[in-house]
This record gives sequence, C-alpha cells and structure tokens, in this order.
Amino acid sequence: MTQKIDLRSDTVTRPTPAMLQAMFAAPVGDDVYGEDPTVNALEEKAAVMFGMEAGLFCPSGTMTNQIAIKVHTAPLTEVICDITAHIHQYEGGGIAFNSGASTALVHGERGKMTPQQVEANIRPLDNIHFPETRLVALENSCNKGGGSFYTLQEIAAISEVCKRHNLALHLDGARVFNALAASGDSAQDYGLYFDSISVCLSKGLGAPVGSVLLGSREFIKRARRVRKVFGGGMRQAGYLAAACIYALDNHIERLHEDHRRAKELEQVLLQSSYVESVMPVETNIVIFKLNERMQDAAFVQALAKQNILASSFGPQMIRFVTHLDITEEMHQHLLQVLQALNQEKVEA
Repeated sequence: MTQKIDLRSDTVTRPTPAMLQAMFAAPVGDDVYGEDPTVNALEEKAAVMFGMEAGLFCPSGTMTNQIAIKVHTAPLTEVICDITAHIHQYEGGGIAFNSGASTALVHGERGKMTPQQVEANIRPLDNIHFPETRLVALENSCNKGGGSFYTLQEIAAISEVCKRHNLALHLDGARVFNALAASGDSAQDYGLYFDSISVCLSKGLGAPVGSVLLGSREFIKRARRVRKVFGGGMRQAGYLAAACIYALDNHIERLHEDHRRAKELEQVLLQSSYVESVMPVETNIVIFKLNERMQDAAFVQALAKQNILASSFGPQMIRFVTHLDITEEMHQHLLQVLQALNQEKVEA
C-alpha cells in the first residue's frame, strides 16, 4: 500500500472536508475580549455536555491541565496522581514549574488509582514536614495503561474520598470520549464528581487543535486569567473552535470503529510468534511487548518499509493508536503485514 498508515498517535489526523468547510464558514471575533461567537458556543456546548457551568477554550490539553492545576493548588501543596499520568510524565515538569507544587505518585493498575490508594497518599495537615494535599488528578482514558478507563462508579468512589478530605478532583480527559464510548457512561454525570475537566478534541475526535477546560463559573474566571499569563489568549480562534464543534457533533459515535479495530489488532498480536504480551485492549490504544525474536527498533523499521508508522513505547514496547484517518482498507493491510511478520526473524 502506497498510502501512509500512521499509528503513532490519534493526534496525527487531518480535518475532514466537511470539518474544513465548517471552519471556513465560522463567524469569529476577538476571544480575549470574549467576542468570538464560535468560541463562546463551543465553551457553552462542552460545559452543558459535561454538566459543568462554564468552559475555556485552549490550544492544548497540556495547557488546560496546567491551568487547572495552577488554579487548584499553590506552592507547598501537592497533587495526587498515578505515576504514569500524563500530567507527570509528559507535561515537561509543568506542575513544579508553573505551580510550585509537588506530586504524590501512586502505583495504580494500568494507570488507574483506587480510592484506598488515594486516601493512603493524603498528607496529615498537622505535620509541617509534608506538603499540603490539595488536588487529586485522574486520567481517562489512561494512555500508558493501554487505553484503560475509569467507570463512573469508580470515579464516584474517588470523588467521595476527595469530598471527605476537602480536596479538589480534576480530570485529564485527553481521550474521555473513548472512555465514555467504551463504558457507556454519561458525560453529563461527570459534572457531579469533578471540580474541573480537561476535554481534548484533537485526539480521537479529529479536530486539528484544541481542548476545553470545564468548571464552575468562578473557577473558569480564574482560569481565564491564568490562560492569559500562559500565553493562551487567542484572538479569532473561532476558526479552530468550529472544527471542535463539528467534531463533537459528528465524530463521537464513530469511536466504536476505532475500538473494534484495536481489538482486532489485539487478537492478531496475541497469536503472533514475535509478541510476548499485549495489554488488555479496551479503547483505541494497543500496547504490546515484543519477545527476543524481534527487537523494537527492527520491528518499527520493518513496518516503515510497508509505509506503516508506529511508536516505540519503551524497551521492547510498541504502541498503536487507531483513529479516524485509518480506513478499513488500511486496517486490513496492517493485519496482513503483522501476520506476515510471523514468517520472518527480524533483528536489530
């Protein structure tokens, strides 16, 4: 196949023709003045969808997460999160740099913490040797957990611990729609449990840019000030917001296709002679470990020769991410290539 099959991430998607048309047709204004009607419509739409009062449009999920942490915390305070969490692993040390806060890192199961683990990591307020616990952050779905996800019931249990200890609860919803598609839970109910939610629209939903931070009106008022300081005050951003609105209206239901293809990849990999193990596939992320038959660099190179791009995700670890730019023809070709590799011994 001459067409490139890019499985490195679901961030690599291109706007569809209909999405581009919506972008070009968007009415715009100056968002820093609050005068971009399309941005305002996106913020309201996302807030209503998740049962929150208000929203704030930002360029990236890292920015929405870091703004939320900044608003919720202060220097000498601490954030509880899983050790694999994006806010800890992939946001450049932003918790320390932007907020002067520290992290209590929990060794959860595939990125998921239990209420008991959260409670065990809450610092005693009367001991000055420790930072003050201020925030708990969940990631849904969990990237390094292979697309694992919290159910609403699990979220509710952690929320109860947070409320009992007067802690804020933040959601890094980088792939929250994948989690919702797999769990069948309602986005509307999330507002019952989270104090803030970051909703990314440039991953599974295929928008070119953008995340929305959700919370109470007072929280978003403070967040808007932090966004300005972080350099996130965009002007005629409605062209980008229009793509996000289109994605919310048209690309949520199709996530089940991505999940189906990921499961089919899992089944082929489990039967492959060069694979040692595969993380259970629940959404659109497939993480697997190669055995001694094939080195990770050689595997990625062998795929590249077939015009297939994949990510090395650690020693002998590979990640595939399915998304809307992968057609059924591409998917079937990929399955055939993976099966054919059983006949080869590829070494670095």
